[in-house]
Order: sequence, then structure tokens, then C-alpha cells
Amino acid sequence: MLSKLLENQYGITAKEQIKLNSFDALRGNGWLYLIVHSRDREEADLKELSALAQHLRGYGDQHVPIILPAKDGNLITTWEQQNYCVLATREVERQKRQIKLGRKLAKFHERGRRVPFQIERSSRIGQWKRLWEKRLEQMENVWNGLLFQSPEDEFEQMFIESFPYYMGLTENAIQYLVDTELDDEPLETDGGTVCHERFTAKTWSGEYLMKNPFDWVFDHRSRDLAEWTRERFFRNHQTYDVELKQFFAEYQSIVPISSFSWRLLYARLIFPLHYFDCIESYYSTRSEQEKRLLEERLGRIIKHSAENERFLAGFFHISGAPINRINLPQLEWLYP
Repeated sequence: MLSKLLENQYGITAKEQIKLNSFDALRGNGWLYLIVHSRDREEADLKELSALAQHLRGYGDQHVPIILPAKDGNLITTWEQQNYCVLATREVERQKRQIKLGRKLAKFHERGRRVPFQIERSSRIGQWKRLWEKRLEQMENVWNGLLFQSPEDEFEQMFIESFPYYMGLTENAIQYLVDTELDDEPLETDGGTVCHERFTAKTWSGEYLMKNPFDWVFDHRSRDLAEWTRERFFRNHQTYDVELKQFFAEYQSIVPISSFSWRLLYARLIFPLHYFDCIESYYSTRSEQEKRLLEERLGRIIKHSAENERFLAGFFHISGAPINRINLPQLEWLYP
């Protein structure tokens, strides 16, 4: 089916079907063709992502794919009543040696910072406060609706009891963000750049390295630094510190992290994204199996809340931030 799509809509022949990370792809002519559902994206979204991809490729990033136009010139094509896009990249197998992810990410951000045109559709610059407040308000409404009725199951019981604590954490994150924007001056390196919805150690993993534009948003670099850190901490509470120190040292060998960046990064770590994701996923899924898994996850999140506090208390020290030199404020209640 995919090879027919490629031939009919793009005039490209490639027969060998492979898996590229979690995506279906075709291999042929020395190229890899990744075929992805465009989901709810519009043509204008794809044009902006395509322009970002061209910019990054122009600065020498050969792992960024081309978003191919179909025969009709559009970046989104319809096939069997589904909307698709095709990403194409040269077939270059990943080097076996270990990459220094911090350095790679810093170079990616530096290329992305030089975008010479206005980003509108994928920009999240300056929107964190509004987005966090909106998510908090929606969750508080659900919580209020449950307060005066018996919980349906163990998940609801845990949600009812835990929400006030996580509401307090969220308010701390919002206040820290507001104080940062009031008290600190962004530097030139704090301009917007190409970031990811959620950057983790797996984002650039796999047999072939393809930096997928569908993962991108235009935001402050601290977004990627925070999400990598968050995922690394939750993957293993016991062993994250060595990798954390190394990652930040690698990153800063390319570009120093400003005071403004450290503070935005910390605000994002205080925001309990893991908790919000878990609750929102539970109430949006119909799968009983998924609900059971999310119930287990919520139990773990609550159980490890003290470890999360210790992580937040020690983050600046472990990551090598110059706490005293640039006067980084910390949450006083984390230090009893």
C-alpha cells in the first residue's frame, strides 16, 4: 500500500518496506522515505516546518529530512481517505560510536536560533504560563466535580487526595516563571529556536538518525533541556546524577546556559508535567488496559513525590549550575 502511495502521488519507486523507529518507511535509490499521517496539521503548518527543515539542512544538518511535495505541489496528500506526508532523507547508517547528546543538542539549537523568518504556527515562545494555567484550570474543574461524590475506582480516590499537592506545585512553577520574566534579562542566546515537544534520550535514537520535523516546536532552548532532564530522572531515580552532570557539561562546551535559561528550565521542572499527563490520559482513554496501567503509574508518581522533591532541591547543584555566581533563586520549602 505504501509503495503504491509513493508511486502514484509522488512518482517515486521504492519497494522495500522497513521500520524506521516506530514509523513505516520505504527504502530505495539510496533514500529512506518516511510516510506519516499528517494528523490534524494543515498545509500552512507543513510549509512552516518545511522551511525550518530547509534552514537546518542549509546550516549543514544532514539528518534533517526533506518534506516532499506530492505531484500536485502540496505537502499533504490524500490516499485512501487518509492524509499523509512523506519525509525523505539519504540512507546513512548511524555511526556506532557513542554520540555526545548534549553537544549535538546545543549545535541543533544554535542552528535553529538563526532562523531568518517569522515563526507563527509552531511557536510556543512566551506561552508557558497561559498553557499551564489552562491545564490547571481544566483539571481543577474535573477535581471539583468529583469532590462531592463517591470515587468510582482507586484511580479517582488517588486523584482526589493528591491533586491539592500538585496544584500547589503548579502554582509554584507559574510563580517561578513569572518572577524570572520580571527579574531577569534574557541574553541573545535566549531567543527562540527549534525545539521538540518532548526531547528525550530516545528522540534521536535508532538504527538511522532522522530528526523528525513532526516532533518540533519553536520555543526557548530550556524546554528541551528540561524535558531531557525530567525523562532521565524518572527513568531511574537512583542513577540519573552522573548522566545529568555529563549532559549539561557537554551542552555548555558549545554554548553557556544563561541565568534566564537556568531559571526557565527550573520552572519547567517544577511544573508536574508527569502528573498532568497521567491524569489527562486516564480521562481521555477508553481502553481498560490503558486505564489499569495509568492507575499503576499514578500510584508510582505519588509514592515517589518525596524523591521528586529531593531531585528539585538538588538539581542546580548536580547539573553544575553556578548558583551563587548568577544568584539562582531556589524554592525555600524544599530545604526544611
